[in-house]
Amino acid sequence: MKSQKKSVVKRVSLPTKGASHRLGEQIKTVSARISAVMPQRVFAGVFVLLSRTISTPVVESTASLPLRREPVIVIESERPAARMPRLMFARMSTQEQILFTKRLSILVKAGVPILQALSMLRDQASSKGAASIMESLRHQVEQGQSLAGAMKQYKRIFSDFAINIVRVGEISGTLTQNLQYLADELKKNQELKRNIVSALVYPSFIVVATLGIAALLTTYVFPKILPIFASLKSTLPWTTRSLIAVSNFMQHDWAYLILGLVLLVVAWTLLLKIRFIRLWIDRNFLRMPLLGPMFKNYYISNFTRTLGLLLKSNVGIIEALQITGSTMGSFAYRKSFGRIGEGVVRGLGISEGMKTDKLLYPSVVTQMTQVGETTGHLSSSLLYLAEMYEDEMNNQTKNLSTSIEPVLMIVMGILVGFIAISIITPIYGITQSLHT
Repeated sequence: MKSQKKSVVKRVSLPTKGASHRLGEQIKTVSARISAVMPQRVFAGVFVLLSRTISTPVVESTASLPLRREPVIVIESERPAARMPRLMFARMSTQEQILFTKRLSILVKAGVPILQALSMLRDQASSKGAASIMESLRHQVEQGQSLAGAMKQYKRIFSDFAINIVRVGEISGTLTQNLQYLADELKKNQELKRNIVSALVYPSFIVVATLGIAALLTTYVFPKILPIFASLKSTLPWTTRSLIAVSNFMQHDWAYLILGLVLLVVAWTLLLKIRFIRLWIDRNFLRMPLLGPMFKNYYISNFTRTLGLLLKSNVGIIEALQITGSTMGSFAYRKSFGRIGEGVVRGLGISEGMKTDKLLYPSVVTQMTQVGETTGHLSSSLLYLAEMYEDEMNNQTKNLSTSIEPVLMIVMGILVGFIAISIITPIYGITQSLHT
């Protein structure tokens, strides 16, 4: 009896040194595995948690330790509180978004975990703003948020189209393909915008140069010879009197000109807030010569590619129409897509809704859409239309400078000629009076 009692006491009072040693070895093994797949912050939190178990009795550690909530508390506590306000001013250019989606697609296709891929892209970011946004995306995904849900927090940077393409890819398991679609779409939009801007650079330069020359002659050159005209007793030509009035206004009342321009910009901005005025302006802008057809082709290529990619990614037709409409810069097209979506809800086809507005949808677009709906290959038909109208718009942008140049030269000649006549005519009158 005494021997049994002694053995029991011996087992109960065994030193915990051996158990602690074994537990420490297990911790090292587990921590090595965790560090290979988890970020450094999570590893630090788990290490702190497990280190606490060493200082507690073995019986209590297996019974009441809150293993599920402790890592989350550690991670949240280590999140910098001042990080989120700085993200309000973070920006990602279109080129950075293209690189982000393309590289993320390659990494995901190679089997890299999404957290590790976001960390790698954060380290490769070309700007601090892009790096901070990628770090925020990584952090939200680490907390259990989907990538699309994390991108939704930055709707001022990522469009509805991009967010929904990623969301569908995550749900359907085609994230790699959808990210590639998104990168191609961003690249296409960037090229279209660059073509339009490059086509308008030369005309804009001509306009600015003309206005600059006119302002220089009116403000600095003409006032130098104005005393000569004032000394004449004869009546000045109406062109010279008009130029004198403009010169006096530019010299003494230029503040009113700036105030008027500011009020004009404010009034224009307020008018664009009114829906029917904005609709009227957008529709009539598409009727303008030269620029109207070019921007119409841009809008058509934009919405056909967006809608085609959404349908190709298995997005529902109603949702795809809503997303496409929200991405359009023209209020006329945005309102039209809302109307087409309502028709689809009632059982009508997209082509039937397009037939009612021939200004926005040429007959080719309507017919190709109808063919796609009939054959069940609507996404392919829309993507074909996108390629066709992109090529047509590229040709228009290349010829835009050639088409506008004669008009600008005529306007520039009339303006500079008017100023020259206003100055030369009185001088010619003076010389004639001297000869007589």
